[in-house]
Amino acid sequence: MFISVVVALYAMWSSTFSIGKMALIFSPPVFLTGFRMVLAGALLLGYLAITKRSSFKLEKKQWLSLLLLGFFSVYLTNILEFWGLQYLSAAKTSFIYSLSPFFTALFSYIHFGEKMNGRKWLGFLVVFLGFIPVLLTQTGSEELFSVCSFLSWPTLALMGAALCGVYGWIILRLVLKNNSEITPFMANGTSMLFGGTIALIHSFFVDSWSPIPVTNGHFYDVFKVVLILTGISNIICYNLYGMMLRRFTATFLSFMGLLSPIFASLTGWLFLGEPISWTIFLSTGIVSMGLWVVYYAELKQGYIQKTTKVAEPEEA
Repeated sequence: MFISVVVALYAMWSSTFSIGKMALIFSPPVFLTGFRMVLAGALLLGYLAITKRSSFKLEKKQWLSLLLLGFFSVYLTNILEFWGLQYLSAAKTSFIYSLSPFFTALFSYIHFGEKMNGRKWLGFLVVFLGFIPVLLTQTGSEELFSVCSFLSWPTLALMGAALCGVYGWIILRLVLKNNSEITPFMANGTSMLFGGTIALIHSFFVDSWSPIPVTNGHFYDVFKVVLILTGISNIICYNLYGMMLRRFTATFLSFMGLLSPIFASLTGWLFLGEPISWTIFLSTGIVSMGLWVVYYAELKQGYIQKTTKVAEPEEA
Protein backbone atom coordinates (compact mmCIF):
# COMPACT_ATOMS: atom_id res chain seq x y z
CA MET A 1 0.00 0.00 0.00
CA PHE A 2 2.68 2.51 1.01
CA ILE A 3 4.70 1.74 -2.14
CA SER A 4 1.67 2.75 -4.25
CA VAL A 5 1.45 6.00 -2.26
CA VAL A 6 5.08 6.76 -3.10
CA VAL A 7 4.45 6.05 -6.82
CA ALA A 8 1.41 8.38 -6.78
CA LEU A 9 3.52 11.01 -5.01
CA TYR A 10 6.08 11.06 -7.82
CA ALA A 11 3.40 10.96 -10.51
CA MET A 12 2.00 14.21 -9.11
CA TRP A 13 5.40 15.75 -8.43
CA SER A 14 6.70 15.11 -11.94
CA SER A 15 3.82 17.10 -13.45
CA THR A 16 5.20 20.26 -11.81
CA PHE A 17 8.12 20.40 -14.26
CA SER A 18 5.75 20.95 -17.18
CA ILE A 19 3.53 23.32 -15.20
CA GLY A 20 6.57 25.31 -14.01
CA LYS A 21 7.88 25.60 -17.58
CA MET A 22 4.57 27.22 -18.54
CA ALA A 23 4.99 29.85 -15.81
CA LEU A 24 8.57 30.63 -16.93
CA ILE A 25 7.18 32.00 -20.20
CA PHE A 26 5.88 35.05 -18.33
CA SER A 27 8.10 35.36 -15.23
CA PRO A 28 11.83 34.91 -14.38
CA PRO A 29 12.89 31.92 -12.24
CA VAL A 30 14.07 33.79 -9.12
CA PHE A 31 10.86 35.80 -8.70
CA LEU A 32 8.74 32.78 -9.54
CA THR A 33 10.48 30.77 -6.81
CA GLY A 34 10.03 33.50 -4.21
CA PHE A 35 6.39 34.20 -5.06
CA ARG A 36 5.44 30.54 -5.02
CA MET A 37 7.27 29.63 -1.81
CA VAL A 38 6.12 32.64 0.21
CA LEU A 39 2.53 31.92 -0.82
CA ALA A 40 2.83 28.22 0.09
CA GLY A 41 4.58 28.92 3.39
CA ALA A 42 2.00 31.52 4.40
CA LEU A 43 -0.85 29.10 3.65
CA LEU A 44 0.70 26.24 5.65
CA LEU A 45 1.64 28.39 8.66
CA GLY A 46 -1.70 30.19 8.53
CA TYR A 47 -3.45 26.83 8.73
CA LEU A 48 -1.33 25.82 11.73
CA ALA A 49 -1.93 29.17 13.44
CA ILE A 50 -5.66 28.48 13.31
CA THR A 51 -5.67 24.76 14.12
CA LYS A 52 -2.58 24.18 16.28
CA ARG A 53 -0.85 27.28 17.58
CA SER A 54 1.27 25.18 19.93
CA SER A 55 3.29 24.09 16.86
CA PHE A 56 5.09 27.45 16.97
CA LYS A 57 6.54 26.83 20.45
CA LEU A 58 9.98 25.69 19.36
CA GLU A 59 13.46 26.13 20.77
CA LYS A 60 16.05 28.39 19.13
CA LYS A 61 18.03 25.38 17.84
CA GLN A 62 14.91 23.96 16.22
CA TRP A 63 14.16 27.25 14.46
CA LEU A 64 17.73 27.37 13.15
CA SER A 65 17.36 23.84 11.74
CA LEU A 66 14.20 24.87 9.89
CA LEU A 67 15.92 27.99 8.50
CA LEU A 68 18.81 25.83 7.25
CA LEU A 69 16.25 23.53 5.64
CA GLY A 70 14.69 26.52 3.89
CA PHE A 71 18.01 27.73 2.52
CA PHE A 72 18.99 24.41 0.93
CA SER A 73 15.70 22.64 0.19
CA VAL A 74 13.72 25.69 -0.92
CA TYR A 75 15.93 28.60 -1.98
CA LEU A 76 18.98 26.99 -3.63
CA THR A 77 17.13 23.94 -4.97
CA ASN A 78 14.36 25.88 -6.70
CA ILE A 79 16.54 28.72 -8.02
CA LEU A 80 18.83 26.23 -9.76
CA GLU A 81 15.93 24.05 -10.90
CA PHE A 82 13.90 26.83 -12.52
CA TRP A 83 16.93 28.38 -14.20
CA GLY A 84 17.88 25.05 -15.77
CA LEU A 85 14.26 24.25 -16.65
CA GLN A 86 14.20 27.24 -19.02
CA TYR A 87 16.59 25.42 -21.38
CA LEU A 88 15.78 21.73 -20.83
CA SER A 89 12.72 19.62 -21.55
CA ALA A 90 10.50 18.70 -18.61
CA ALA A 91 11.42 15.03 -19.06
CA LYS A 92 15.19 15.64 -19.05
CA THR A 93 14.89 17.97 -16.06
CA SER A 94 13.05 15.26 -14.16
CA PHE A 95 15.58 12.64 -15.21
CA ILE A 96 18.57 14.70 -14.04
CA TYR A 97 16.87 14.97 -10.67
CA SER A 98 17.27 11.21 -10.57
CA LEU A 99 20.90 11.81 -9.58
CA SER A 100 19.48 12.30 -6.10
CA PRO A 101 20.22 8.73 -4.90
CA PHE A 102 23.98 9.25 -5.36
CA PHE A 103 23.93 12.28 -3.08
CA THR A 104 21.39 10.71 -0.72
CA ALA A 105 23.51 7.62 -0.13
CA LEU A 106 26.50 9.82 0.71
CA PHE A 107 24.60 12.03 3.14
CA SER A 108 22.74 9.06 4.69
CA TYR A 109 26.08 7.35 5.29
CA ILE A 110 27.42 10.49 7.00
CA HIS A 111 24.33 11.34 9.07
CA PHE A 112 22.64 7.98 9.70
CA GLY A 113 25.40 5.40 9.35
CA GLU A 114 23.52 3.54 6.61
CA LYS A 115 25.98 0.99 5.27
CA MET A 116 26.89 0.41 1.62
CA ASN A 117 27.24 -3.26 0.61
CA GLY A 118 27.97 -5.11 -2.63
CA ARG A 119 24.35 -5.15 -3.77
CA LYS A 120 23.99 -1.41 -3.29
CA TRP A 121 27.18 -0.72 -5.24
CA LEU A 122 25.85 -2.96 -8.04
CA GLY A 123 22.64 -0.95 -8.05
CA PHE A 124 24.60 2.30 -8.29
CA LEU A 125 26.61 0.93 -11.23
CA VAL A 126 23.43 0.05 -13.11
CA VAL A 127 22.02 3.52 -12.37
CA PHE A 128 25.20 5.18 -13.66
CA LEU A 129 25.03 3.23 -16.92
CA GLY A 130 21.42 4.30 -17.32
CA PHE A 131 22.35 7.99 -17.10
CA ILE A 132 24.82 7.93 -19.99
CA PRO A 133 22.36 7.99 -22.97
CA VAL A 134 20.47 11.00 -21.57
CA LEU A 135 23.59 12.99 -20.69
CA LEU A 136 24.89 12.52 -24.23
CA THR A 137 21.73 14.08 -25.68
CA GLN A 138 21.63 17.88 -25.96
CA THR A 139 18.78 19.60 -27.80
CA GLY A 140 17.37 23.07 -28.39
CA SER A 141 18.67 26.06 -26.45
CA GLU A 142 20.64 23.80 -24.12
CA GLU A 143 23.34 23.61 -26.80
CA LEU A 144 23.99 27.35 -26.37
CA PHE A 145 25.27 26.66 -22.85
CA SER A 146 27.45 23.63 -23.55
CA VAL A 147 30.43 23.00 -21.30
CA CYS A 148 31.57 19.95 -23.30
CA SER A 149 30.06 17.34 -25.62
CA PHE A 150 28.01 15.71 -22.85
CA LEU A 151 27.44 18.49 -20.28
CA SER A 152 25.82 21.93 -20.31
CA TRP A 153 25.36 24.63 -17.70
CA PRO A 154 21.60 23.92 -17.40
CA THR A 155 22.44 20.25 -16.75
CA LEU A 156 24.98 21.23 -14.09
CA ALA A 157 22.42 23.60 -12.53
CA LEU A 158 19.94 20.73 -12.26
CA MET A 159 22.61 18.52 -10.71
CA GLY A 160 23.24 21.27 -8.17
CA ALA A 161 19.51 21.48 -7.49
CA ALA A 162 19.41 17.72 -6.88
CA LEU A 163 22.37 17.98 -4.48
CA CYS A 164 20.84 20.85 -2.49
CA GLY A 165 17.42 19.20 -2.51
CA VAL A 166 18.78 15.95 -1.14
CA TYR A 167 20.70 17.72 1.60
CA GLY A 168 17.49 19.53 2.48
CA TRP A 169 15.61 16.22 2.76
CA ILE A 170 18.36 14.83 4.98
CA ILE A 171 17.97 17.87 7.24
CA LEU A 172 14.20 17.33 7.23
CA ARG A 173 14.60 13.69 8.20
CA LEU A 174 16.92 14.66 11.06
CA VAL A 175 14.48 17.33 12.23
CA LEU A 176 11.49 14.95 12.15
CA LYS A 177 13.44 12.11 13.74
CA ASN A 178 14.93 14.10 16.60
CA ASN A 179 11.97 16.43 17.25
CA SER A 180 8.69 14.54 17.47
CA GLU A 181 6.84 17.77 18.28
CA ILE A 182 7.70 19.22 14.84
CA THR A 183 5.20 18.13 12.19
CA PRO A 184 5.93 17.98 8.43
CA PHE A 185 3.47 20.90 8.03
CA MET A 186 5.46 23.07 10.45
CA ALA A 187 8.84 22.11 9.00
CA ASN A 188 7.76 22.68 5.39
CA GLY A 189 5.75 25.84 6.08
CA THR A 190 8.61 27.56 7.91
CA SER A 191 11.28 26.51 5.40
CA MET A 192 9.14 27.61 2.44
CA LEU A 193 8.40 31.02 3.93
CA PHE A 194 12.07 31.59 4.80
CA GLY A 195 13.47 30.26 1.50
CA GLY A 196 10.86 32.17 -0.49
CA THR A 197 11.71 35.42 1.32
CA ILE A 198 15.39 35.02 0.43
CA ALA A 199 14.40 34.40 -3.21
CA LEU A 200 12.26 37.56 -3.32
CA ILE A 201 15.14 39.63 -1.90
CA HIS A 202 17.43 38.06 -4.51
CA SER A 203 14.85 38.82 -7.22
CA PHE A 204 14.73 42.50 -6.19
CA PHE A 205 18.39 42.87 -7.19
CA VAL A 206 18.44 40.79 -10.39
CA ASP A 207 14.95 41.11 -11.92
CA SER A 208 13.18 44.12 -13.40
CA TRP A 209 10.53 45.25 -10.91
CA SER A 210 8.27 47.55 -12.92
CA PRO A 211 6.09 47.10 -10.97
CA ILE A 212 6.73 43.31 -10.69
CA PRO A 213 8.77 40.84 -12.80
CA VAL A 214 5.81 39.53 -14.82
CA THR A 215 5.11 40.11 -18.51
CA ASN A 216 2.47 42.84 -18.95
CA GLY A 217 -1.06 41.47 -18.92
CA HIS A 218 -0.06 38.01 -17.73
CA PHE A 219 -0.10 38.33 -13.94
CA TYR A 220 -3.33 36.31 -13.74
CA ASP A 221 -1.75 33.54 -15.84
CA VAL A 222 1.29 33.42 -13.56
CA PHE A 223 -0.84 33.56 -10.42
CA LYS A 224 -3.03 30.71 -11.67
CA VAL A 225 -0.04 28.50 -12.46
CA VAL A 226 1.62 29.34 -9.14
CA LEU A 227 -1.56 28.33 -7.29
CA ILE A 228 -1.58 24.98 -9.12
CA LEU A 229 2.13 24.45 -8.37
CA THR A 230 1.59 25.38 -4.75
CA GLY A 231 -1.31 22.97 -4.34
CA ILE A 232 0.40 20.00 -5.98
CA SER A 233 4.02 20.43 -4.92
CA ASN A 234 4.13 22.54 -1.78
CA ILE A 235 0.92 21.48 -0.05
CA ILE A 236 0.44 17.85 -1.12
CA CYS A 237 3.83 16.48 -2.23
CA TYR A 238 6.17 18.16 0.28
CA ASN A 239 4.07 17.06 3.23
CA LEU A 240 3.37 13.59 1.86
CA TYR A 241 7.11 13.16 1.33
CA GLY A 242 7.71 14.17 4.95
CA MET A 243 5.23 11.52 6.08
CA MET A 244 6.88 8.86 3.91
CA LEU A 245 10.27 9.74 5.45
CA ARG A 246 8.93 8.30 8.71
CA ARG A 247 8.57 4.88 7.03
CA PHE A 248 11.24 4.73 4.29
CA THR A 249 14.84 5.91 4.10
CA ALA A 250 15.73 9.03 2.12
CA THR A 251 17.86 6.78 -0.13
CA PHE A 252 14.92 4.56 -1.09
CA LEU A 253 12.55 7.48 -1.67
CA SER A 254 15.11 9.11 -3.95
CA PHE A 255 15.44 5.88 -5.92
CA MET A 256 11.68 5.69 -6.33
CA GLY A 257 11.94 9.16 -7.85
CA LEU A 258 13.64 7.51 -10.82
CA LEU A 259 10.15 6.69 -12.05
CA SER A 260 9.37 10.42 -12.42
CA PRO A 261 10.87 10.90 -15.93
CA ILE A 262 8.21 8.62 -17.41
CA PHE A 263 5.44 10.71 -15.91
CA ALA A 264 7.27 13.94 -16.83
CA SER A 265 7.57 12.77 -20.46
CA LEU A 266 3.83 12.21 -20.63
CA THR A 267 2.90 15.55 -19.04
CA GLY A 268 5.48 17.39 -21.19
CA TRP A 269 3.89 15.90 -24.29
CA LEU A 270 0.37 16.65 -23.03
CA PHE A 271 0.86 20.24 -21.79
CA LEU A 272 3.83 21.53 -23.81
CA GLY A 273 3.81 19.43 -26.97
CA GLU A 274 7.32 18.15 -26.23
CA PRO A 275 8.16 15.00 -28.21
CA ILE A 276 8.38 11.87 -26.10
CA SER A 277 12.02 10.83 -25.86
CA TRP A 278 12.47 7.09 -26.05
CA THR A 279 15.99 7.63 -24.73
CA ILE A 280 14.39 8.78 -21.48
CA PHE A 281 12.27 5.62 -21.35
CA LEU A 282 15.25 3.37 -22.11
CA SER A 283 17.44 5.03 -19.49
CA THR A 284 14.64 5.00 -16.94
CA GLY A 285 14.17 1.28 -17.49
CA ILE A 286 17.87 0.61 -16.88
CA VAL A 287 17.95 2.89 -13.86
CA SER A 288 14.81 1.25 -12.43
CA MET A 289 16.63 -2.09 -12.34
CA GLY A 290 19.24 -0.46 -10.15
CA LEU A 291 16.40 0.90 -8.00
CA TRP A 292 15.12 -2.58 -7.18
CA VAL A 293 18.60 -3.88 -6.40
CA VAL A 294 19.03 -1.11 -3.82
CA TYR A 295 15.49 -1.62 -2.51
CA TYR A 296 16.05 -5.28 -1.71
CA ALA A 297 19.45 -4.50 -0.22
CA GLU A 298 17.90 -1.95 2.15
CA LEU A 299 15.06 -4.34 2.94
CA LYS A 300 17.55 -7.02 3.94
CA GLN A 301 19.57 -4.55 6.01
CA GLY A 302 16.42 -3.58 7.93
CA TYR A 303 16.39 0.06 6.83
CA ILE A 304 12.89 -0.36 5.32
CA GLN A 305 10.08 -1.50 7.60
CA LYS A 306 7.84 -4.27 6.23
CA THR A 307 5.13 -3.94 8.87
CA THR A 308 2.38 -1.34 9.01
CA LYS A 309 3.79 0.03 12.23
CA VAL A 310 5.54 3.33 11.68
CA ALA A 311 9.04 3.13 13.12
CA GLU A 312 12.45 4.53 12.50
CA PRO A 313 15.04 2.23 10.90
CA GLU A 314 17.50 0.52 13.17
CA GLU A 315 20.85 2.24 13.31
CA ALA A 316 23.60 0.19 11.70
